[in-house]
Amino acid sequence: QVQLVESGGGLVQAGGSLRLSCVASRSILSINVMGWYRQAPGKERELVAGITSGGTTNYADSVKGRVTISRDIVRNRVYLQMNRLEPEDTAVYYCDGVLGYTEYWGQGTQVTVSS
Repeated sequence: QVQLVESGGGLVQAGGSLRLSCVASRSILSINVMGWYRQAPGKERELVAGITSGGTTNYADSVKGRVTISRDIVRNRVYLQMNRLEPEDTAVYYCDGVLGYTEYWGQGTQVTVSS
């Protein structure tokens, strides 16, 4: 099992930046894939970015060039650096981890971008 706890959300003006953090209760190298998803009101949850245990990253087309996923293996943290934020980025952001065949989720952190 793994527990995931997100932090770093908040209110920011359009064009601003935020860095989200997700801390895992175990070594993130033991987690097959970790990612950040988001869910806006009335919309389905969608992938923002992911990183495999080997370090391969992928991004949603809507955030490419504005978002970077990274990790700190020592601190068991995965980060989501978001720049040039847009009101459309407003959502609850969730940290996700796949361990074996089981998917785990954090509780989410709210990101609100004002225009």
